[in-house]
Amino acid sequence: MLEQVLSFGRSLVRRKVVDMSSLEDSKLCRCLGTVDLIALGVGSTLGAGVYVLAGEVAKGNSGPSIVISFLIAALASVMAGLCYAEFGARVPKTGSAYLYSYVTVGEVWAFITGWNLILSYVIGTSSVARAWSGTFDEMIGGHIETFCKTYFSMNSPGLAQYPDFFAVCLILLLSGLLSFGVKESAWVNKVFTSVNVLVLMFVIISGFVKGDTHNWKITEESLINVTIVTRNLSVTANVSSDYGVGGFMPFGFSGTLAGAATCFYAFVGFDCIATTGEEVRNPQRAIPIGIVVSLTVCFLAYFGVSAALTLMMPYYLLDEKSPLPMAFEYVGWSPAKYVVAVGSLCALSTSLLGSMFPLPRILFAMARDGILFKFMSKVSKRQSPVAATLAAGTTAAIMAFLFDLKALVDMMSIGTLLAYSLVAVCVLILRYQPDGALERRAGTGEKDYLSSEEGESDLTESESHLNMLKGGNSTLQTVLHPPVSPSELSSSVVNMSICVLVLLVCVASYLTTYHNNSIIGMEVWILASLAVCLLLFIGCIYMICRQPQTSKKVSFMVPFLPYLPILSIFVNIYLMVQLSGDTWIRFSLWMAVGFLIYFGYGMWHSVERQRQLQGPQISSSSSSSTQEQKSSREKQVGMDAVGKDQERFICPEKTSQC
Repeated sequence: MLEQVLSFGRSLVRRKVVDMSSLEDSKLCRCLGTVDLIALGVGSTLGAGVYVLAGEVAKGNSGPSIVISFLIAALASVMAGLCYAEFGARVPKTGSAYLYSYVTVGEVWAFITGWNLILSYVIGTSSVARAWSGTFDEMIGGHIETFCKTYFSMNSPGLAQYPDFFAVCLILLLSGLLSFGVKESAWVNKVFTSVNVLVLMFVIISGFVKGDTHNWKITEESLINVTIVTRNLSVTANVSSDYGVGGFMPFGFSGTLAGAATCFYAFVGFDCIATTGEEVRNPQRAIPIGIVVSLTVCFLAYFGVSAALTLMMPYYLLDEKSPLPMAFEYVGWSPAKYVVAVGSLCALSTSLLGSMFPLPRILFAMARDGILFKFMSKVSKRQSPVAATLAAGTTAAIMAFLFDLKALVDMMSIGTLLAYSLVAVCVLILRYQPDGALERRAGTGEKDYLSSEEGESDLTESESHLNMLKGGNSTLQTVLHPPVSPSELSSSVVNMSICVLVLLVCVASYLTTYHNNSIIGMEVWILASLAVCLLLFIGCIYMICRQPQTSKKVSFMVPFLPYLPILSIFVNIYLMVQLSGDTWIRFSLWMAVGFLIYFGYGMWHSVERQRQLQGPQISSSSSSSTQEQKSSREKQVGMDAVGKDQERFICPEKTSQC
């Protein structure tokens, strides 16, 4: 019985083995370049929010200091982006955060990550399609909404007011384009992204030309006068402003931080680049460049638009739904609103493609690994994941057709933030893996194992665990006097420290969010709790810093390790805790459905499970030829050392072409 429980537990944390010697082999078409990835990241991230979000945050939270809010949000997003970039260089395969979790922390965490990414992309695709439909309908006078409400009205709770036929057509059209081929999809995305960027450049230049720096230095007296007029007050004594205290930070630094928390979600979308690992020429170079450059371009665009907007008109007069057209009317450039409308539709188009593009690739990766239904791993003659694309498109179309998605949009945030957190954790774990294990396994066979605890080795897993139990004193010795190079014990110390650290961040985030009044009241229990959390947190960071890192280099590595990934984990978990209880209830229901699929199907059809079951047979049949291969391997070591740096990048001529 105990053996069965242990076997079940091991199956949950089994890790994916990636064959590093055949990374260039792919069932998908390698036809994308670095420019395609930058356009994909910019188009996906720089959606319609840039035309709306700046006005909403500036008026309600930050005022002119929204430029600082976007800077803080960009720095937080860059931390996650750098973690993705390193993994894109280490494991250039399709799957994004799902794959990164699979090779580092195990199968069940990988499934949780992938299942939540599916939810995020489905809701994102459906909501953007409805937004595209609504924007277009508003431009033509609202005829579509009037017609549908008259003849197809739906009054059931949870459903939309009317079925959105236009959004369904959009999603199905996009699914057909993606099924046809990734090269054509990338070309369309580049066209729309270029138009969007040109429109934003027009907005930024116009804002600086027509702007007035006085709008960043509004006095509190003038804001009080505006409040009196707005409220239509007859008594003007002791009236406080509804719009802050004026100046650059009218709502204080706390308002700027609150705005940054909202602006953080404006940078969501760059992770779609990480799903293209098997469709990019030289992905180990292109993916890191694509992520970093696209985030930089998006920050400059958000920064420029928000600065232009708050310079053109006072922040308290901004319209929350359509700030840019109102701002151009305010400065006397009314015709410019038509340019903004074109840019908004192009931004929605690229955002729709950015939401739809990674979804089939996540489904394809999970189906190929056997933890989702196998039929979704089929590809077309043009090397496109057609089955997964059609399944994703059908699901998103049904969601857009029937449901009111406003209540579900927050669920996107859980999936995205969970993926960001896990990728940061995986980078920490992988960078402290022992060098010897990787090199030894690379030399004993054709496969370079990313996991330091799986694959062929001299010791079985149970023997390794037994040795670690016997070496309790050596574990303490490792903590106090870490070795020069990474070992199994030093890696275990890091893993334990990361687990404690994540738990402490969860506790601290909960206390600071839901017991804020106790903190303000300086109650002893919460101050003591936060002090203990802080001391343990610092202790965990100290233990991680003392352990040696791997000497294996890749084309891109996260700087300031371990501080940057740890800060990324803290930001992501804190934002997750801010989400409402209703969102967490819906998330729990979604996860319950996912676990039914995993424990009913995926766990038993996993490719890694089949590999482990076949492992004993392979090892017994290969043991007889081990001595014969030994001498040839020794001769090969010298050649491998010479070609080690050359194999770091995938040669474009070896990749599959369409």
